[in-house]
Amino acid sequence: MKFSTREDIAAPIDFVWSAVSDFDRFEKQALRRGAEVQRVDANGAAGVASEWDLRFHFRGKMREVAAKVVEFDAPNALQLDSKTGGIDGTILVDLVALSPRQTRFAFALDLRPRNLSGRLLVQSLKFAKGSLETRFKARIAGFADRVEAEYRSQSETA
Repeated sequence: MKFSTREDIAAPIDFVWSAVSDFDRFEKQALRRGAEVQRVDANGAAGVASEWDLRFHFRGKMREVAAKVVEFDAPNALQLDSKTGGIDGTILVDLVALSPRQTRFAFALDLRPRNLSGRLLVQSLKFAKGSLETRFKARIAGFADRVEAEYRSQSETA
């Protein structure tokens, strides 16, 4: 099951990359939403082999996810692979500079079941794919809007 979207952001690619690869910020957001986040890798720097263990409630059950950065091509692409219960997931972020102040941000999430329980979960998600896709696109658009607003406020104060 795949979700994907893209947004054009009125900010330079390097600025967008710094927002996309700000893992500390994403960790804090997950903590505010009630997830437990544990950084696994020793160095703590953003890059290939950055790893996390996450725990959160989803559909009435506690879910545990192991996530790892497998591609970190600054400022162009980022890929995270994750494993949970019976599902493997891949998050792929691609950035393309359309102009010095315009960046295309493409985000894709692919969920692949590994066993029967994973198939059941993915199948139940497929029934709600329309509403999930709408929420997914809204969340990515919100991220793009925040990055644009941060860039505008930074360039106004500079």
